[in-house]
Amino acid sequence: MDNQTVQMIVSGAIFVIAYAFIIWDKFDRTIVALLGAALMIFTRILSQETAFLEIDFNTIGLLVGMMVVVMIAKRSGIFEYMAIRTIKISKGRPVTTLVMLALITGILSAILDNVTTILLILPVTLSIAKDLRLNPTPFIITEIFASNVGGTATLIGDPPNIMIGSATGLNFMDFLKNDAVIALPLLFLTTYILALAFRKKLKASPGTSEEAMLLNEAEAIKDKRLLIKSLIILGLIVIGFVLQGILHYESSTIAIAGAVILLLISKIKPGKVFGEVEWNTIFFFAGLFIMVGGLKSAGVIKMLAQNVLGLTNGDLVLTTMAVLWLAAIASAFIDNIPFVATMIPLIQDMGALSGMSLTPLWWALSLGACLGGNGTVIGASANVIATGIADEHGHKISFGRYFRYAFPLMLLTVAVSSVYLYLVYLL
Repeated sequence: MDNQTVQMIVSGAIFVIAYAFIIWDKFDRTIVALLGAALMIFTRILSQETAFLEIDFNTIGLLVGMMVVVMIAKRSGIFEYMAIRTIKISKGRPVTTLVMLALITGILSAILDNVTTILLILPVTLSIAKDLRLNPTPFIITEIFASNVGGTATLIGDPPNIMIGSATGLNFMDFLKNDAVIALPLLFLTTYILALAFRKKLKASPGTSEEAMLLNEAEAIKDKRLLIKSLIILGLIVIGFVLQGILHYESSTIAIAGAVILLLISKIKPGKVFGEVEWNTIFFFAGLFIMVGGLKSAGVIKMLAQNVLGLTNGDLVLTTMAVLWLAAIASAFIDNIPFVATMIPLIQDMGALSGMSLTPLWWALSLGACLGGNGTVIGASANVIATGIADEHGHKISFGRYFRYAFPLMLLTVAVSSVYLYLVYLL
């Protein structure tokens, strides 16, 4: 047995065992991910230097930067204000509130990105659930789903789209014309289905809605000057994200710059803010990136992609569907960023060899990777962030509980996307 085969077996075993422990949910997932990462290094699947290079510091920087901005903005009372306004507009009806929050999350995820949106919307959700005396879990699961579906719609909504756009020259308007036309209907469809699924769990106690309607949102604002400063910086960050292609700065650079400026003008001690950052989630990501990097280095991901593409024998319809479903299933169980990074050159090489049109394949990769991330709690960055914050506030969303609702619905969105791709690009 050659060294490459041994590395593939060992890296695959480490990943599968770590994943099993995450699903089992008896040990802290951050410890499991870091232990799996350490084993990838100790078994020499990755060198120490390569292991740290596998960490996507753009993602890590974006998360830390936006967490700092959110933690500072929270001190102004903005999230309590938004929660009370949402309750009043929905007249305190829990299901209506869930639908409103999901649609807001989906639309904001297309304009910002899904990670930033989750960081902004989760504090509002937790506040609403507290006011209505409801378990926030149904709201959070629905918002995770909405964030990934909404993020599918645009170039900046989800990291896989940024990578595909960068590699192919596809711009913001291309994604809007090709992905948004299916992502928007899917947002309404999945929100409706989840509202039906959770309606029995969203029964407010008698009088709770009426009590919530009496809350005064104006009293929620504790520091107007800090609120104005936070909104200005957040607005500049959003503009930076939209103009990212022109400015040629990574999203992490924009987010961290905004965080540093807000720290400076707010005069809040950095130590206090940094103590509130979800470091547990950040280190989970670091461990996960290294584990997936081990799979990539050993050739497991490349082998899987090549075998599936080889089975299609150059047929455009079969190849498009294979890319879509492979991307969806793989992205549900491993981070979609390294997977997309592996698929891009493979698709480009296949196009050069076969001469087939690659247009349907790029949209299949985009839809599969972004929508597939909804399949499990670790399928996408937004999922990990949301469940991490929920856990910090005493509302643990287990792998199995999320999977039960999300995975079948993810398969439905991919099936609808299959029909869309066939009718628009392959018929």
